[in-house]
Amino acid sequence: MTTGFTEPAKKHLGQNFLHEKGVIAKIVQAIDPQPGDVLVEIGPGQGALTFPLLDRHGELTAIEFDRDLHAPLQAASREHGILHLIAGDVLDVDFTALAARRSDARGQIRLIGNLPYNLSSPILFHALDHAAAIRDMHFMLQKEVVERMAAAPGSKVYGRLSVMLQAYCAVTPLFTVPPGAFRPAPKVDSAVVRLVPKPAECIEVADRATFANVVRAAFGQRRKTLRNALQGVATPERISAAGLRADARAEQVAVAEFVRLANLVATHGP
Repeated sequence: MTTGFTEPAKKHLGQNFLHEKGVIAKIVQAIDPQPGDVLVEIGPGQGALTFPLLDRHGELTAIEFDRDLHAPLQAASREHGILHLIAGDVLDVDFTALAARRSDARGQIRLIGNLPYNLSSPILFHALDHAAAIRDMHFMLQKEVVERMAAAPGSKVYGRLSVMLQAYCAVTPLFTVPPGAFRPAPKVDSAVVRLVPKPAECIEVADRATFANVVRAAFGQRRKTLRNALQGVATPERISAAGLRADARAEQVAVAEFVRLANLVATHGP
């Protein structure tokens, strides 16, 4: 059976095509698609993951920006299952609307993707905006990004991405993928991560925009204390009322503490 096709990678699109069968099998096993699941793949590329998922599950929706890949993907998919192809930029795709049209019994989709390194953070934040419509996400990203996603307070790589994701999702790094698993081989290791959005009743953020603003300002200049970084966003008195030290730095503040501070700002102002 067809397991993929050959198209040259486009450097300006950040394309690195996965080809290592052992890695592909581990990803499919981690996703473990079940009857009734609605799988949505971001950037199917040459179909290295798409076709094994179709073999396992029978149906898949894929979002692909590179129009040169559309015809070969559609042609090669026919012997594997039903492929619904969405042309365009994933950042323009409304996952909530997509789930309303095509979703499982819970009204949710499952996201999958080997994300381009240069777009990984924007895609993650875009998915967060639609987290209620997403059951889980399995992504391959640069290993350094996965480490940031799962980092704990006090870590050198703990930052805005860590706080924003962990406030809304359970983040679980799964395994590392070496450069040789891709064509062309990137210069860095990759890693697969699982994100499971928290149920609405377990999310303690009172106002998403205020929370995002507080976290963005706090990490805007990492060497600054909260007192200085949050000028105009939260007063030293508000910071203290949240149980935080105004002379602390953002990387010392836990996710729950950022949530507490943002909720006070949302309720009482800076």
